[in-house]
Amino acid sequence: MKKIFYLLMIISLVSCCKDKKIGTNEEKKNSIIVDSNNINVSILIDLSDRIDPETNPNPTMEYYQRDTEYIKAIERGFLNHIKSKKIITYDDQMQVFFNPEPSDPKMNDFTKDLKVSFNRDIPRSYFDSVEKKYAELPLNIYQSAIKDKSFVGSDIWEFFKNKISDYCIKDDHRNILFILTDGYMYHDDSKFSEKSKTSYLTPNLIRSQKLTASDYKTVIEKNEYGFVKANDNLKNLEVIVLGINPKKGNPFEEGVIKEYWENWFKEMKIKKYQIKSADLPSNLEPIILKAISGN
Repeated sequence: MKKIFYLLMIISLVSCCKDKKIGTNEEKKNSIIVDSNNINVSILIDLSDRIDPETNPNPTMEYYQRDTEYIKAIERGFLNHIKSKKIITYDDQMQVFFNPEPSDPKMNDFTKDLKVSFNRDIPRSYFDSVEKKYAELPLNIYQSAIKDKSFVGSDIWEFFKNKISDYCIKDDHRNILFILTDGYMYHDDSKFSEKSKTSYLTPNLIRSQKLTASDYKTVIEKNEYGFVKANDNLKNLEVIVLGINPKKGNPFEEGVIKEYWENWFKEMKIKKYQIKSADLPSNLEPIILKAISGN
């Protein structure tokens, strides 16, 4: 009987060890999926008249020049991330979007050239070609838009409603979206309201809602002001807004703009986001690099 008892004990212990090993392997497998080191970086550019040096001049550094330097910093962060990985693990991409698409075919060609993907078969020379593209093409985009004077604006609300899930979110990737905008949101094709919420935000709207005093947060909460929710669940997306630039005359304008965006992101279940003012690129570059590295 003792021999049988000891035999059963040994069988039981072996079985438990196997189950534990299987569980550990399963946990590792799940961990790899959740903690994927592959990134999918998107840049959404607001080509409204905010970039026009005649309409919105800045003697220190024009806003379109700040944008192009932000984009270069994003590209540097992207390439730094890839260089930190083993070649066999490359599965990363970066792209630039406008919404709506400009009518100028050149602009659409620029965006095609700025869509870059890295996989294990990419030659080393591809790094240099990406650096060259991102050093030249973004400036061409802004110069073309300024020269044409046909500022199409940016339908950011519609982009979040109908395109962001397909364009900016990939399974098993960290999905990071940079939005280059002054923080105001307006486009004729998507201008509407639902009760006290709107699909747009302009200086006139802020004034009409009397959001011009230090109690603006209380007023926003009490009256349920804000953007109309454009998407139900964007928990797999990180967003960094760069370039917030409030109009002069209301010392609380920037706070109102940021409150609108923050509440909007929370409604759409975006957990990681940052909203930064139109600071000099040298000040924002460390923030951009850190956002991409995830450290």
